[in-house]
Amino acid sequence: MDPRAAAIFRERGIQVDEKPGLTPEEFKAIIGDYDGLAVRSSTRVNAEAMDAAIPRLKVIGRAGIGVDTIDVPAATARGIVVMNTPFGNSITTAEHAIAMLFALAREIPAADQSTQAGKWEKNRFMGVELSGKTLGLIGCGNIGSIVADRAHGLKMKVVAYDPFLSPERALELGVDKVELDELLRRADFISLHTPLTDQTRGILSREALAKTKPGVRIVNCARGGLIDEAALKEGLESGHIAGAALDVFMQEPAKENPLFGTPNLICTPHLGASTNEAQVNVAIQVAEQMADFLLLGGITNAVNMPSLSAEEAPRLKPYMALAEKLGRLVGQVAGADIRSVAVEVEGAAAELNMKPITGAVLAGLMGTYSDTVNMVNAPVYAKERGLDVKEVRHEREVDYHTLVAVTVGTAEGDKRVAGTLFGNRAARLVDIFGVAVEADLTPRMIYIVNTDAPGFIGSLGTTLGKAGVNIATFNLGRRKAGGEAVALVAVDDPITPELTEELRKLPGVRQVVPLTF
Repeated sequence: MDPRAAAIFRERGIQVDEKPGLTPEEFKAIIGDYDGLAVRSSTRVNAEAMDAAIPRLKVIGRAGIGVDTIDVPAATARGIVVMNTPFGNSITTAEHAIAMLFALAREIPAADQSTQAGKWEKNRFMGVELSGKTLGLIGCGNIGSIVADRAHGLKMKVVAYDPFLSPERALELGVDKVELDELLRRADFISLHTPLTDQTRGILSREALAKTKPGVRIVNCARGGLIDEAALKEGLESGHIAGAALDVFMQEPAKENPLFGTPNLICTPHLGASTNEAQVNVAIQVAEQMADFLLLGGITNAVNMPSLSAEEAPRLKPYMALAEKLGRLVGQVAGADIRSVAVEVEGAAAELNMKPITGAVLAGLMGTYSDTVNMVNAPVYAKERGLDVKEVRHEREVDYHTLVAVTVGTAEGDKRVAGTLFGNRAARLVDIFGVAVEADLTPRMIYIVNTDAPGFIGSLGTTLGKAGVNIATFNLGRRKAGGEAVALVAVDDPITPELTEELRKLPGVRQVVPLTF
């Protein structure tokens, strides 16, 4: 990695060790001592390595685009943020793809080899023009869109297959959005610019290659595994495919490959990001992103959680703290029978990035069931439990300057809690299951539901006093006189199971739940 990455970490006060060339065993032996891990493509970070890294490791930064060498699901399950730098080498990779197009069209590598051998085979190398030809892009994201722009400068027509490409974006790029079969039928040149996923693996299969136009030329500067290499070899040998230029292979480093030596094949050793500018850019970007996360809570270009800019993070931090407490509160009181979660924001909260607030709610809620939950893996845990999660943003006049509410669906009906911020900092509970309260959520509390009757507060205080538990604050609310009442009692001492049972035996008590925050 370019040394500027380490320099940025040090400038921002983060201790950094540079340890290239570690064996997997050496890597696992030391990784548990670090909060962050910055890697290039040669470092494989699997579940076993992550187990050695927890609980300290918080973020893995990939200086580059591809994260196929990182077990992202394993990182997510362990609450580790995975970041990449999708823009740092986009231009470099796109330019390499364009260079491959030229090399294919004019047979430049073979002509160079022939000429340097003294053969001067001018009539042998009859190329084709790029101008007027149709370029088919499989993937039209960061890199694909740059290739499209450069191709337009070469007067090529561009068609693109990308399920995530909107019609508006296609119009803006000047590309014709088509289905894959149509692209295969129309393209004179095909260039791949998609990540390797379960959906894209083998996207140019034997069947797909058979649908291509005779004489097609194919460029792959994206990921090995997108093309059936055996079928590509057959297509080149038969002449159906006029040429192929590969920068990536199914197995790398590709020191041996059945494709090598096939006519009209051009190969480079994964050079897509190999320019001085790209190496510097991705190193700087990964260091800045990781430093923002570790120091400020900013999340940029994460592949397993929503983004949260370093500028947003300080403003959102108190809201996320409030949301986490609300989620933890409703999780502890409602118990395990939660079927759905709705997160609502009103007032000033409605103007903010809502994803981190929802993530904090889920972290608090799922933290009721596991002590390894955070904002990264909470959505996964929620999905595993079959929870339906929705977000609601209200733009109405409200009683509070800002409000965050959490409603969970249970077999007994919906249960809703709501909180606000005082002075834009201090979290305050203002509603619990329809009962208005004004309560700070402190580290130790007791939630009590009882029948509103004279003498209850005295009995409660006496019982806690006999147990040696000091009351810090006492917050009360009720639905109506003589009806259901709620007490939220902040205490300085732990509430034992034995004390909980004593409190449940007090006259009029319906529910007692010790709370921790």
